[in-house]
Amino acid sequence: MNDISEFKNIPPTTLADIVGHAQVMDIGIRPLWSPMPRVAGPAFTVRCPAGDNLMLHAAIYRAEPGSVVVVESGDLDYALAGGNVCAVAQRRGIAAFVVDGVIRDLAEVREAGFPVFARGVLPIPGTKKAVAPLNEPVRCGGVLVNAGDVVVADEEGIVVTPHARTEQVLVDARRKLAKEAAESLDAWEGAHRSRIEKALAEGGFEG
Repeated sequence: MNDISEFKNIPPTTLADIVGHAQVMDIGIRPLWSPMPRVAGPAFTVRCPAGDNLMLHAAIYRAEPGSVVVVESGDLDYALAGGNVCAVAQRRGIAAFVVDGVIRDLAEVREAGFPVFARGVLPIPGTKKAVAPLNEPVRCGGVLVNAGDVVVADEEGIVVTPHARTEQVLVDARRKLAKEAAESLDAWEGAHRSRIEKALAEGGFEG
């Protein structure tokens, strides 16, 4: 098995070209501070119902170091986590939060340098009543995420590689990056211009 840490060297743009649109989270989930480093790690999945954040708070004590905690939230009206939760997650080695919801205490999170990708910030905290299983499939940013899928996120976007495809995706990504590195801008421009001229003459192309 390839080391998941290799994914940190692969831009989301490259991964998106390989795994396809269905594995790319929508643009509403963005880094909450910048410049944010690229993060990559296996998904630890959490589902929180509307108004409740108990299971995310539980997840920071159960996720393995290096994990990206991916959260499906039931609403945008209550914060799922704040500065202390993010600080504990960071101290325990969690790589990032990717949240289809909102957090609070952004200034603290930014100062600590903990990567959070979310829909925004809201000062109102949720309750802690709803107990649910962890590491069940969730939908985050329009993408179905299973525990162990590889999440790569930076300012360019968030891409999820299904666990079963990681080996082949790494092979394809290395090949694509090597090809791009070997091609000069002049060569790229020549090939690109030919494609554009052909598309204009023939009615377009994809990609």
